[in-house]
Amino acid sequence: MREKSKNVCSIGQNLGRIRSNRKLNFDGFIGVDWSGAKGPYLPGLQVAIAEPGTKPPYLVRPPKGRWWSRHLFASWLLERLRCHRLLIGIDFAFGYPLADEGSFFPGLDFQSKTAPALWSLVEQYTKASPNFYGADFYKRKDIEFHRYYLSPYGKGDLYKFRQRLTEVLCSAVTSPHPVLKCIGAANVGTGSLAGMRFLRYLLAEIPEYLSVWPFKQSIESSCIVEVFPRLYFKLANKDPRSWKDIGNINETLVYYKSGKVTSKFEINTEDEADALVTAAALRFLYTDEELWSTPKSFEPAIQAEGWIFGVKEKGYNL
Repeated sequence: MREKSKNVCSIGQNLGRIRSNRKLNFDGFIGVDWSGAKGPYLPGLQVAIAEPGTKPPYLVRPPKGRWWSRHLFASWLLERLRCHRLLIGIDFAFGYPLADEGSFFPGLDFQSKTAPALWSLVEQYTKASPNFYGADFYKRKDIEFHRYYLSPYGKGDLYKFRQRLTEVLCSAVTSPHPVLKCIGAANVGTGSLAGMRFLRYLLAEIPEYLSVWPFKQSIESSCIVEVFPRLYFKLANKDPRSWKDIGNINETLVYYKSGKVTSKFEINTEDEADALVTAAALRFLYTDEELWSTPKSFEPAIQAEGWIFGVKEKGYNL
């Protein structure tokens, strides 16, 4: 399935805006399986849209070429954010652990304790790399940050297994990889560095149209939230490893009150499956007040660490 219309403002254009108990409804729900890989075009970056209602989500292909680049996706998203109020979920860590040791990088002079300050720091040392690539932050030996990472270039002498508060609570269902780990299958570290650059860019371009939760919220603007696709499969009691199985995907979609994709629909990669399920999960979960308010009990989450949308403070009914 491809994007249904090439019209920039096609998402929800005839649906209007309806007030819910909490806020204005969103015009669309975008699930993004992110990629931190090097290079201009990224097979791992996949995008899906769930429109309001119950129709199945669908994959969106780039306007040109076979694969998205991060910059091409940013341009595509900016155009739509100027037209619509969207909820966008992207699977990278928006911040680093801070509550455990009181600092992102314990022992360094850098003592800022907010996520936007961390994003600016990452940009400062990676801005020479195109396409929001972020690995220079742990590759460069002329700065000390490499000492805190487990990366293809070795285990830093200050690397520790550290978790954000949201990851600790998420582990009741499924455990995310530590965000300072930048090596191995399913690592989130390199993608998070690229993602921090991406978030900083978007907010600089359209601050009036966008908020990044939980650091900033607006009942009028679009919102970007951190997601963890594996969590959404697990909450539906489905196996994320069975992403090739259309039956498994459809049962997951049904859990989130979504229509099924057709039997002819082909899912070619795990990234595609994750984007589809994320879009459907966002559309279903966003009306749950508890999910939006959970981080309020944890000040570091609001200021510095971020929060995975869907993780609850008080446990799960599985």
